[in-house]
Order: sequence, then C-alpha cells, then structure tokens
Amino acid sequence: MMEENMTLVTEFVLTGLTDRPEIQLLLFPIFLVTYVTTMVGNIGLVMLVWMDSHLQTPMYIFLSSLAFADAWSSSSVTPKMLMNFLSQDKSISILECMAQFYFFGASTTAECFLLAVMAYDRYAAICKPLLYPVRMSNRLCSQLVIASYTLGFLHLMIHVGLLFRLTFCRSNLIHHFYCEILPLFKISCIDASLNALVLFIFALSIQSFTLMTTLVSYTYVFLAILRIKSENGRRKAFSTCSAHLLSVSLFYGTLLIMYVFPGSGGAKDQDIMFSLFYTTIIPLLNPFIYSLRNKEVLAALRKVIKK
Repeated sequence: MMEENMTLVTEFVLTGLTDRPEIQLLLFPIFLVTYVTTMVGNIGLVMLVWMDSHLQTPMYIFLSSLAFADAWSSSSVTPKMLMNFLSQDKSISILECMAQFYFFGASTTAECFLLAVMAYDRYAAICKPLLYPVRMSNRLCSQLVIASYTLGFLHLMIHVGLLFRLTFCRSNLIHHFYCEILPLFKISCIDASLNALVLFIFALSIQSFTLMTTLVSYTYVFLAILRIKSENGRRKAFSTCSAHLLSVSLFYGTLLIMYVFPGSGGAKDQDIMFSLFYTTIIPLLNPFIYSLRNKEVLAALRKVIKK
C-alpha cells in the first residue's frame, strides 16, 4: 500500500556545483571559456590530422580519435551545466538523464580502449620497428578505433538497461552537476545492489584490462629505450611516450577512485571534484599535452595558419 501511494519521479533536479547564485554567475564564464577551449583544441586536432597527409599515420589517427572522444565527453556534460548556471529551472527528464549518462559513459569507455591501443602502438613502433608497418597498418588502425567506440556503446547499453529496472520515488534531487550513476542508486526506491555490482565488475574488468595493457606495453618500451645507445635517440623515444603516460595517469587515477574504489573518494564534495576533473579538466588538457611537445603537430599547425 505504501509503494502504491508513492509518487514516481518523472524528472530530476541537478543540484550542481553550488546553490549560491552569485557563485554560479562567476563560474559560468570560467566554464564557458573552458568548454570553448576544449572544443577548439580537440576538434582542431581532429581536423588538423585529417587535413595534413603527413599526420595520417596510426599514431595520429589514434590521437585524433582520442581528441574526438574528449570533445564528445565534454559536450555530454558541460552544456547542461552551463545552462543550469543561468537558469532557475535545473530539472532534467529521466530520458534526458539516461541519454546524458549513456553518451558520457560511452565516450569514457571508448577512451579507456583507445589509451590501451595507443600504448600498444608505441610498443610496436619502438620495440618492433621493422615489423611496425605490417603490425599497425592503417586498416588495422581503423578497425581498432571502430572496436573501441563499439565497445563503449555496448558497455553503456548494459548499465542504462539496468537503470530502467529502477524506480525513483524517494527524492528527485541528484546531488551532482550531471546525471552520474552513483547518485541515482542512492535515490532509487528499488534495491540497486545488482546495478552497483554490475557497475563494479565491468569498471574493474575494463580498467584493469586496458591499464594492464598500457603498463605492460610501456614496460617493454622503457626496456627498449634503455638499450638505445644514442642519447638523442633515447630522448626522442621517451618524448613520444611521456605525454601519453601523463594522460593515462590523470585519466585512470580519477576513474579508479570514482568507480572501482568509490569509498576512497571521501566526502560528497570530493567526489564531485574528481568528477569535475575527468569531465572538464582532462578533455581540456589532453590536446595540449599531446600537441605542445610534438614537433610534427606544431609544424602542421604552422602550415595551416600560413595557408
């Protein structure tokens, strides 16, 4: 009888980063500039790779695919957050909420696989240079990119499908700035332990597999670099890997804390800060991390600017 009398929620309210209007007005231009810079950097990198024939190699095709995933990830979250900074109505329908989580999660999963593929690409290029054109052809490169995005779509179908088994009647407040899955579990009327278990298993499996692939690949890469007798050769080989390792460290560090070891995030505000880091800051930093120390990308950019 109590369940029958409960009113089922048809839309949620995102509490956002703060409930103070004056701070929201201050945050709006900051995140607007961040979002525009993120899109210009990532979409610009994608266009640069496809406009310059010298950059149409596996390494740069993977890099442009990663940049597209970052742009997609940021676009799934930031526009709604910007709207909520200026609007009194911070509601979002259940379907919008599911769609936002789906597209953000799919891009994040695709990025996990792309980072692993990029690590294998560096292993093949540095450890097996004579076989590299055979091991990493443009056709195989395209297949790996398609597989990464396909796995991202399929992975999130499972979690979104399980979300539809839940009903929400306790509250319609999501204490977050976007439709994150963990706060949804907390306001479900139905026991969400199955959803949480499936989320943990898939997060642990995907992140463990892709992270181990990355670490094993770079272990072989570093051993190969140490065997290079020329100091300039060692420096050049290491410079091609250091940017990728920095991006991997930032990306996996926050994801592991959020989804595999959620208790280690501490308080709710800390969880939101970690989420803000991997939804906003990492997509902003990645194109600059990969481009500023890459002479080929900078040369292609100068060529485009001159034209």
